[in-house]
Amino acid sequence: MSDSGGGGGGGEPGVSSGTSPLRAYPELPVWVVEDHHDVLPFIYRAIGSKHLPASNISFVHLDSHPDLLIPVNMPADTVFDKETLFSEISIENWIMPAVYAGHFSQVLWLHPPWAQQIEEGTHHFLVGKDTSTTTIRVTSTEGYFLSDGLYVPADQLENQKPLNLSVLLVNPTKPSASREGSSASSAKRLRLSDDTRDAAIASSSTDTEVLLPCGSSDAQPEALGTSAQAQETAEDFQSSPASCSFGSHSCQTTELIKDVLQALQKDAAYVLDIDLDFFSVKNPFKEIYTQEEYKLLQELYNFKKPNRNASEEDLLDCVENRIHQLEDLEAAFADLCDDDSDEILERWALNPGMTPLIPLVHSLKNRMRTPNYELTHQAGLTCDYSEIPHHVSTEEEIEDLVEAVKHLLRNLPKPTLVTIARSSWDDYCPADQVELIQEKVLSGLRSIYGTLEVHLEYLEDFSPAGTDSSATA
Repeated sequence: MSDSGGGGGGGEPGVSSGTSPLRAYPELPVWVVEDHHDVLPFIYRAIGSKHLPASNISFVHLDSHPDLLIPVNMPADTVFDKETLFSEISIENWIMPAVYAGHFSQVLWLHPPWAQQIEEGTHHFLVGKDTSTTTIRVTSTEGYFLSDGLYVPADQLENQKPLNLSVLLVNPTKPSASREGSSASSAKRLRLSDDTRDAAIASSSTDTEVLLPCGSSDAQPEALGTSAQAQETAEDFQSSPASCSFGSHSCQTTELIKDVLQALQKDAAYVLDIDLDFFSVKNPFKEIYTQEEYKLLQELYNFKKPNRNASEEDLLDCVENRIHQLEDLEAAFADLCDDDSDEILERWALNPGMTPLIPLVHSLKNRMRTPNYELTHQAGLTCDYSEIPHHVSTEEEIEDLVEAVKHLLRNLPKPTLVTIARSSWDDYCPADQVELIQEKVLSGLRSIYGTLEVHLEYLEDFSPAGTDSSATA
């Protein structure tokens, strides 16, 4: 079922990289899920129905998190069994398996100002099967990948797939005072199940200080329909300073449009993917742990990035040391799940770098009836050399970012399909804002593309069997 909106919209995407033309949807499909990795089956479905090509798909990803990790121990060949793959991925690691499977050759991570996990610019690297472990690994030396032990040299990879990763900043239509001084973050998010998160919060003392959230007329052309139009527009933006005319961040917006168009002009078909926490994001662990506990976690899980001119040997040593560090911490917290006595605690604290374990566990036991050590380890994994993004936006800030995204999309080709993740059950997108953000995003998409076919898949968990969760205007 479809819902109706106003406005125009561009032409349909072109042909696939093969000889057969791609099929065209009558109306632009929009799949809305809760957990972000649940969009992947709908992308695969579009590939299977030949609405998307099987390879060289561009993926435009608006999110406060890159989601570019890899299931650490998953055999690489799992990607060729899609049902098994879908059961193995999670919110932080669902994109790269599709790269290794050969579907995505280009990923554009468009991030808001408070998310700085990967250095801006274009990154070219290989994704392949590690011949020693048979798992998926990368040749990128970015700290984001090194800190998860995902780097290997190219000669250690087979079935190599090149990836062009563009990391681009999206500025709101006007600056906000509450964004000034927002700290850059370099850690990754992980999925919190409802039961572990709720149990942890319920067992916390009510009188304990916890970290608090931060505060803080569209007469535009229709979306472009073909890659040829995109190329012409990219050239226009490059040569015409007169196009710098949108808000106080106009020239930055123009540069963003030009960069995205130049990346997309090679392929007519692309997926537009939006996480609603792009507009307002929380670090849910800040509601579970105190400032002192969070600081101790950062000390325990600290990762020091190697120098930019580090040799291959230095990089391999860095990865090996990081893997051992994370394995030891996982084993320590697993032990504490069974027995968190002082004897066990002090034994683990003798390991290099694990002294903070003692005050951390003592603090948790003083505050909580039964500390959730598995969740504590998950929280620690988000602590690399900073913390994951945390910026609860004001309604004005949300509106400004929505307008910036709308302005961008009006100047891009029309996507083949749109995927949207709410990310509210895990509390990455504030639960009290998610409906407002979703409404603004869908309204913005309708104003650009006209009629949409919206599938509210996240409602299925609350609907009787057989209930159609598609939205109708």
